[in-house]
Amino acid sequence: MSIHENLLGGPPPTHLPDDPEPRELLASGAAPSEVAAKYPASSLAWAQLADEAFEAGRVVESYAYARTGYHRGLDALRRSGWKGHGPVPFEHEPNRGFLRALHALARAAQAIGEQEEYERCSAFLRDSSPTAANTLG
Repeated sequence: MSIHENLLGGPPPTHLPDDPEPRELLASGAAPSEVAAKYPASSLAWAQLADEAFEAGRVVESYAYARTGYHRGLDALRRSGWKGHGPVPFEHEPNRGFLRALHALARAAQAIGEQEEYERCSAFLRDSSPTAANTLG
């Protein structure tokens, strides 16, 4: 038996490939808009844009940024073998951009009164990564 075998019989965790350039640019203080323009597939850049817009009270803009990051993340997950369900561990740093975008989408949906979207995204986040749901709030 492999040490990484899923004993519950569910799908294996999905680990997105590392894409360090956008993460490093953001960590060095680059503007998220510049990073998103240079690396439009980076869920992390879109999630950070969503966070900044939300904090500034621009909730609809936050929703749009979060939705972009969410969809870019879904594309990356599918390319990595994800079949629409299963763990997406927050502990694997390259997964965090997608999980942050999903959290931001839930938060913005709730803020604009889109309750079904809020509930769907919140459940998706919990199902994908309980750690992300607890860490991100």
